[in-house]
Amino acid sequence: MADVIVVGGGIIGMTAAVRLRERGADVALWTPVGPTDTVSAVAAAAWYPTGMYFSPRVLAWAAATYEFFRRQAHDRVPGVLVRETRNLERDGATGEPWWAPAARRVRYLPIGPPWTREVRFHAPMVEMGVYLPWLRDRFERAGGRVVRRRVDRLEEALAEAPVVVNATGLAAGTLCGDPEVHPVRGQIVLVANPGVFVSVRDQGEPSTYVHPRTRDVVLGGTFQAGDWNTTPDPATRDAIVERCVALVPELAGAPVVGEKVGLRPARRGGPRVETEKWPDGVVVHAYGHGGAGMTLSWGCADEVAALAL
Repeated sequence: MADVIVVGGGIIGMTAAVRLRERGADVALWTPVGPTDTVSAVAAAAWYPTGMYFSPRVLAWAAATYEFFRRQAHDRVPGVLVRETRNLERDGATGEPWWAPAARRVRYLPIGPPWTREVRFHAPMVEMGVYLPWLRDRFERAGGRVVRRRVDRLEEALAEAPVVVNATGLAAGTLCGDPEVHPVRGQIVLVANPGVFVSVRDQGEPSTYVHPRTRDVVLGGTFQAGDWNTTPDPATRDAIVERCVALVPELAGAPVVGEKVGLRPARRGGPRVETEKWPDGVVVHAYGHGGAGMTLSWGCADEVAALAL
C-alpha cells in the first residue's frame, strides 16, 4: 500500500504527486493516459489566472506558482520559458488587476481604441509536451510510482491507500457527485514561429491570444462553457488565425502546423481544494481549476501536500 494515491496525471495531479514525494510520502500516481495525452498537454500554458476571480487562496497559489516557474526557467528546466506579455484591455479599468501582486513588476501603458489600457508584465510559459514528461520522470526518479489505471470510483484508490488526492479534472463531477463541474471548450491553432517573442492577449470577445513558444506560436482561442465537442472546427480555426494576424501582423503567412481542442475542467464557485472524510479514508480534492491549472499548479500542490500529510 502507498501512503497517498494521486488520481489524475495532468498538471495538478503531477505537481501534487511531486510535492508529496518531496515530503517523504510513499506516493503512487494513477492515470489512464500518458502525460502528453492529458488535457494539460493541450494548454497554451501561459501564466495568467484565466477564468478565476479573486480570493486570497487563488492569489497565493498564483504567486507561489509564478515564483516557482521563474526559478525553473532560470535553472533551464526543459519546457519552461518566460515571455514579455501584453494584456490589451477594453473595459476601461484603471485600478490594479487583482492578480498583479503575484506578477512582480506590472506596468500600465496608454493605448488607442478599441483598447483602453495596456498591462505589461513578464510571465512564465510552459511547453507542456516537454515539461509534463520531464515532471513525470522527476517524480519517478524520486521514488514515486506511476500506474496506468482508469478509476470509476474513488473507493478503488481508498482500498489501497489511506489518503487519496482527487485531481481528476472533469471526471470529478461524476466521481464525487459535484454538479458544479463542467467543461469549457478551448480550440487553438499552432503556427510555425516566424520570430515572435512577445505574448499578446486581447480582452475582447471572443478572447484572442498569441503565445510564442520555442518553435511554434499558440493562437487562440475559444471559451465555450458546457461544450463537450473535441473536434476542431475549420471555421473557428480560420477565425482564430484572422484575429491573431490582425493583432500580430508578423504572423501573416505563418504555416499552420497543428490544431487542438481541449476541455478545460472548470467548476462554478472556483477550484475545490479541501479534505473530505470518506468511510474508507480521506480524500483531498484538487479539481476545478479550469483554464488556470498551470497558473495555480505549484502553489496549489503545496496546499494539497499539507492537507494530505
